[in-house]
Amino acid sequence: MFGRRTDRQTSAPTQSDTEEMGSDEMATRSVPGKGGSGGTGVAEPAAEVDDGQHGFGIDIGGSGIKGAPVDLKGGHFAAERLRIPTPSPSTPGSIADVVANIVGSFGARAGDRAIGVTFPAVIQHGVARTAANVDSAWIGTDIDALFTARLGRRVHVVNDADAAGLAEARFGAARDVQGVVIVVTLGTGIGSALLLDGKLVPNTELGHLEIDGHDAESRAADSAREREALSWEKWAHRLQTYFQTLEKLFWPDLIVVGGGVSKKSQKFLPLLELRTPIVPAQLLNDAGIIGAAVLASEEAPATVR
Repeated sequence: MFGRRTDRQTSAPTQSDTEEMGSDEMATRSVPGKGGSGGTGVAEPAAEVDDGQHGFGIDIGGSGIKGAPVDLKGGHFAAERLRIPTPSPSTPGSIADVVANIVGSFGARAGDRAIGVTFPAVIQHGVARTAANVDSAWIGTDIDALFTARLGRRVHVVNDADAAGLAEARFGAARDVQGVVIVVTLGTGIGSALLLDGKLVPNTELGHLEIDGHDAESRAADSAREREALSWEKWAHRLQTYFQTLEKLFWPDLIVVGGGVSKKSQKFLPLLELRTPIVPAQLLNDAGIIGAAVLASEEAPATVR
């Protein structure tokens, strides 16, 4: 991670939040205001940032929606991150309202570049083709158009794992690595990003490979380890099968492992025997926001007013 931050959110963290955070990060999130002085969960006004260097990213997840201005050159947040719980039901209209709230809370610090947004679905030309951990009404929704109309400015939507993978390639564990890189996020499911010489090949969905008659993520995701109370050794055996399958199909030059469990990578990565170098992700929970902001600045730079 690039430096330490204090997050703001509009409500106390949930149990799932505390499980994915370390103790230091939990200490900052449990106090919404800056420096422990209280606060409303709304970003404080500040001078306008240099649009030549800053973008804005939002990461939509099943439990929380997070956003922050991003330093596009340094690959880190340019202000404290704001988190708002994902509404229930998580319909297009309700999530669009939260996204608008987050962007508006930053005022001038949101800049005037296109907003980058991650979404847990296959995204084709801004349209959601699947829906994971959000309402099924998203399937077929033109998210780019929906958010652009709601915000009055350009929005570029990307699959959440793709955004995280792009961030790791630009600023993290896969920086300056040529050839084929696969970034895998291990969590409730298995997300994936495929990069060739640093360029993203979107929507690979490698967590859904069929291996030994099973959807790969049903047996190898971190949720499977927790659900079945697997030891690290038994889980590593399943990961071995999964990563060997990726090796056979793609012959990658590097595999990067992200997701909350990557903070405990020393418990399972050394147990794997692969021909491909495999390393933990560096940007952790920041990667989605950073990657979304970078992709938006490159793919949809113009502003709609």
